Amino acid sequence: MNSGLFVGLMSGTSVDAIDAALLHINDNRFELLATHQHELPASTRQRISAISHAGENEIERLGELDRELGLLFAAATRALLTKAGQEAGQISAIGSHGQTVRHRPPSGRAPDQASFTLQLGDPNTIAEQTGIITVADFRRRDIAAGGEGAPLAPAFHAAALATEDANRAIVNIGGIANASLLEGMELRQGFDTGPGNTLLDHWIERHRGERFDQDGQWAAEGVVIPGLLEALLAHPYFARSGPRSTGKEQFNLAWLDSCLDGGSQWEVRNVQSTLAELTAASIALGINGSGVNIEEVYVCGGGAHNVDLMQRLQRRLANTTVATTKAIGIDPDWVEAATFAWLAQRTLAGLPGNAPQVTGARGPRILGGIFSG
Repeated sequence: MNSGLFVGLMSGTSVDAIDAALLHINDNRFELLATHQHELPASTRQRISAISHAGENEIERLGELDRELGLLFAAATRALLTKAGQEAGQISAIGSHGQTVRHRPPSGRAPDQASFTLQLGDPNTIAEQTGIITVADFRRRDIAAGGEGAPLAPAFHAAALATEDANRAIVNIGGIANASLLEGMELRQGFDTGPGNTLLDHWIERHRGERFDQDGQWAAEGVVIPGLLEALLAHPYFARSGPRSTGKEQFNLAWLDSCLDGGSQWEVRNVQSTLAELTAASIALGINGSGVNIEEVYVCGGGAHNVDLMQRLQRRLANTTVATTKAIGIDPDWVEAATFAWLAQRTLAGLPGNAPQVTGARGPRILGGIFSG
């Protein structure tokens, strides 16, 4: 069936919840009809964190977690449809991103390593539990075509948020941040800029036992440590250009600890302030170094709610309008989930979902596998 109703499911690198969005898609017109945020149990978040690093008995743990997440993604879908007053039979398809547990793109691998990306959340289980066609595993076809496999959102940003009247950057600040650079209606570039919330979240959890820095209040209390910021920005990733993507494999607490280099003399809140400045600085570096004359920046993802981070970004982009995507018609919390509803629609229509100028793939590709409901 083609009702035009699609569900998008997303769990990002922050590993806080499953975002579920119901969209009506008609040609290039999009209407966000309903949303639901499905909490991930603390034990599941812990297992996701553990499987993201090498350890014992990985295959057994991975297989169990894949099925567990499939059940949770299905439960998120059912809860969304209940909220929306829709039956499963009215939905054309689910687009499920899954939960990334490893990401080793071509730009970030050693010469003797194969590139790959891996997302969990068994689509067979989602389809079986919901009775809805499920499209999943979007990233690996782009990797197979020589691409980075990420970011995939820029193609949706261009379709949904571009305007002929201005050059826009759409910046998603999740665990990792990415930017889509739109010159009028044309998608010129897209790339991961570096860490978004991931280091901020891990640092405050380590020192205050809190999962995130509410409104960036703790970071705002501190001051930037210039030497530490310089050391952080010396990471080779920030010198790259062209298609590029990254993840927690590169930007994590172990890397941060190596940059601190025994800097226990620094107040922990000043480290938090420096990490917030790193996020803002790396986003601005990517935008300003792109060669695209960006006039407006619109932020989505969890970072859009971080008042301190938004202020830092505005200071770094002083001559640019900085706001959240709410200003252009879509709630910043639901852009990523909406992306995968759109990608599912593209797959069923036999249309490509990647943007080769973003990922570096050899050409446009239809993304994802289709699992019957």
